[in-house]
Amino acid sequence: MKRLLLLTTVLLFTGMTVQAKTPDQLRAEFIDLMVDRHGFSRDEVTRTLYKAQLRRPILEAIARPAEKTLNWTEYRAIFLKPSRIDGGVSFWRRHADTLARAEREYGVPPHIIVAILGVETRYGAITGKYRVLDALHTLGFHYPRRGKFFREQLNHFLRFSREEKIDPVVPTGSYAGAMGMPQFMPDSFRVYAVDYDGDGRRDIWDNPQDVIGSVANYFVKKGNWKRGQPVTVPAGGANASHQGLVEAGAKPRLKPAELAAAGIDTSDVPQDAAVSLIEFHTDDGQEYWIGMDNFYAIMRYNPRTMYAMAVFQLGEAIRERYEHTVARTPVTANVAGPSND
Repeated sequence: MKRLLLLTTVLLFTGMTVQAKTPDQLRAEFIDLMVDRHGFSRDEVTRTLYKAQLRRPILEAIARPAEKTLNWTEYRAIFLKPSRIDGGVSFWRRHADTLARAEREYGVPPHIIVAILGVETRYGAITGKYRVLDALHTLGFHYPRRGKFFREQLNHFLRFSREEKIDPVVPTGSYAGAMGMPQFMPDSFRVYAVDYDGDGRRDIWDNPQDVIGSVANYFVKKGNWKRGQPVTVPAGGANASHQGLVEAGAKPRLKPAELAAAGIDTSDVPQDAAVSLIEFHTDDGQEYWIGMDNFYAIMRYNPRTMYAMAVFQLGEAIRERYEHTVARTPVTANVAGPSND
């Protein structure tokens, strides 16, 4: 009897693994979904997917083991370069009116919007070489680990291609399907991209006005950006003994009074703010900062504290350089981003 039960268990387990759906089965289910739920014609979806190419380099890129983990000193050095700062100043000067309008309407300062574009794509210089259709098709049907997520992104991509009257074989992006200057995924495009110049299209590839408005809209609607509020300040007095406060997480949940009671300087923090204590590992030891709602808003763009701090510090460097030079230097025609980073 025991041998029979063991054999039955093995067969059941084996059956479960054998029943994993093939790419063709997943593709058929996807076509049914687009037809039944979103009103596409079967021929339309089938023809579009037929144009998609399986790209092995995409699978290799997403499966590649993570490179050596960088500390904050190393990570910061990637983005806080003079060329990237100068590129941000140039972008700001060329689009100052649109950035000022976005600040009036959304409350997001120009230097934050510019810094996002600097970190993501060097102001549009590097937006990705893969067709979005190929990337999402490859990962949606040939990458089981996260296939469901990428099929959902393909769903949004085909829907916004229809909405925007875009040929789905045209848009390009990263190997993961992130698109345009701000690197929006398709679901973010559908929800947060805006037609900021009123030409009837939402173009985050080649239209800086739409890009600026879309990033600002994202920060407000997804990030809950707080107009006029600070982002982060150094946490004077913080040290290894405050690890418990660090472990409370990057989402602001603490009160400034809790940090002050632990001996941390909160004099530059609004006392009614929610805060977090953030730790960075550097070549010279630990560095501590107090994060507020707007720091977490940047993390809604990318949920890494080092990413958010890079955006903040790049933005501050761009703002300082812009304020120092804009009144003295004439505007010149320039391309998006410096190439020597």
